Amino acid sequence: MADPRDPRPLTGEPLSLDLLNTRWRAGGEHDLLTDLDGYEVWLSSAGLADRCPADAAGLAAVRVARDALESVLAGTGETGVLNAVLGHGRVRRELSAAGPLETVETDAPEWLAAWLAADDYLDLLRQGEHRIKQCSGPTCVLRFFDTSQNGRRRWCSMAACGNRAKAARHYEKITTGG
Repeated sequence: MADPRDPRPLTGEPLSLDLLNTRWRAGGEHDLLTDLDGYEVWLSSAGLADRCPADAAGLAAVRVARDALESVLAGTGETGVLNAVLGHGRVRRELSAAGPLETVETDAPEWLAAWLAADDYLDLLRQGEHRIKQCSGPTCVLRFFDTSQNGRRRWCSMAACGNRAKAARHYEKITTGG
């Protein structure tokens, strides 16, 4: 559940996309990760506040992960930086008396949130790269994972960008007589 202090227009997406959505446009450019307070809000909204300290090192690490994810998704970068983020952690699997266990381990605590976001992106790719989408709103930069049955979702939010597109089409129709 999103932290009530979270000002972002879209929350609750899978962790990797939620990290990307810490930058948005709504009456100007916004970036939740400009300071430790914003990072703390993101950690809280992402459900990581109890696992990851809201410190400068962690903030720097998630910024690296966010930039790497953005670069890979935009097709402008190679995978090296994202692989470097993934290189900071691993999943240790073992069998306990209670059954299989998976434990995420990182080489330093500040890399945990960044690693989890990068690992989440790999999971989304396994589920279907075609379902990772950018909103079709002409000025929107938000991304979402399309879980619709037919995979045809176009908007980050029907109430926001989708409604604006419908209103623009309607206005175009009435002004052109179409």
